[in-house]
Amino acid sequence: MTLRFSALWPDRHMLWRWHFFAGLLCLPFVAFLALTGSIYLFKPQVDDWIDWQYDHLPPAIAPSPEQDVKTALSAIAGSSFLAYELPRSSHSAARVLVIRPDGEAVRVYINRNTQAVLKTCLEEHRFERLVFRLHGQLMLGNIGSVIMEMVASWTIVLIVTGVLLWWPHGRQSLAGIVYPRLRTKGRTLWRDLHAVTGVWTSLFLILFLVSGLPWSFVWGHALQSVENTTGRLTSVRDWEIGNTSVVTTITGHPMPLPVNTQPKKPMNMPGMDMPDVSPSYTPQPNLTGLNTVVQTAFTLSLPNPVLITPSDSVWTVRSDTQNRPLRESATIGNQGNVISREHFAQKGVIDRVIAYGVAAHEGQLFGWLNQIINLLVAIGLLLMSITAIRLWIQRKPAGSLGIPPLSHSQKHGAAGSVLLIFLAIFLPELGASLVFLALANLVFRKLHKT
Repeated sequence: MTLRFSALWPDRHMLWRWHFFAGLLCLPFVAFLALTGSIYLFKPQVDDWIDWQYDHLPPAIAPSPEQDVKTALSAIAGSSFLAYELPRSSHSAARVLVIRPDGEAVRVYINRNTQAVLKTCLEEHRFERLVFRLHGQLMLGNIGSVIMEMVASWTIVLIVTGVLLWWPHGRQSLAGIVYPRLRTKGRTLWRDLHAVTGVWTSLFLILFLVSGLPWSFVWGHALQSVENTTGRLTSVRDWEIGNTSVVTTITGHPMPLPVNTQPKKPMNMPGMDMPDVSPSYTPQPNLTGLNTVVQTAFTLSLPNPVLITPSDSVWTVRSDTQNRPLRESATIGNQGNVISREHFAQKGVIDRVIAYGVAAHEGQLFGWLNQIINLLVAIGLLLMSITAIRLWIQRKPAGSLGIPPLSHSQKHGAAGSVLLIFLAIFLPELGASLVFLALANLVFRKLHKT
């Protein structure tokens, strides 16, 4: 099938100009996302490796989760109880999450036989948590989230223009189209490696970008508003929007801080609908019944990790597995009776679609094969970025960026304009940046005429 660039589509010169500017903005970030994403892909394996010694202790003889929590609270002065993680085996240390007076979540590892505190660490400082914040927020909180959302929006423009530039135009040979001509040299080889790799990874990259939007600050809050309006928002969110603390993610709502403490200034931006946390006293929950609740939680056979959190006079037990379609939660009374149980199928359609997308994005939807596919895509993105830089260096004049000049007969095409308008509506930050560029271009032309 031959695609002729008629009045419906932008001409090749216009496509190349858009592709150049989108690449200039996005490629460094795309390479960065590929590197950090490759590390985060193997979060379960990395976490298991870091905590290996805490899962190979002598078997617990007479474990007492209630005593584990008390030990953790004693280890962190002024702390309050957040969650108890169900031990994966009899050889595993107890893991208790508590909240420090400054609002930070601390993970406390406890020997269940001796009640010795083996390790304490800030939940936000765990290795994979740092990688997560680098990947989605550049360690800049909501500001970083907005930057990455902007990059994701323009990367979609980069992909669309790249595919249109790659289109065969009636060429019969598959060389340089489906597979690179590896026996060639120079610019042809680099062009093939860039174009062919880009096309093969483009579909996966779009899926990655779209599935990552619910985490972003602007798009995520827009979706949250829709869910709030339709009444489908879950009490404990399965994904984070922008710069969200671990405490809020686990509890589903901001936690008040103990009295006479100053909370850390959140990196919120105007319009973020997270309420301010006012200092107030946080009463310690009644731990009576936790031992029985833990016993019942084991019988539910939920995928690890499983978190047990206090909720008024009952307990919430929920799976926090990265394979989100397998997540379940249950409400259990102090006597160990299961009051209610929520399965994945009971969630709203939007929640389920996003859960599948996020699980695939993180490489956990269908096991190790998902991880390998995502890793290959990440390697492809790195190769595409490297070849793009090489091609740019080869073609640009000395002392210049090599920006494609404006054409006297600029043609956007009807189909190209419609597609751009659709993307600008679907991706608000892309739309805002396009309006800004249009106004800047208008001002520049007027100044140039004068």
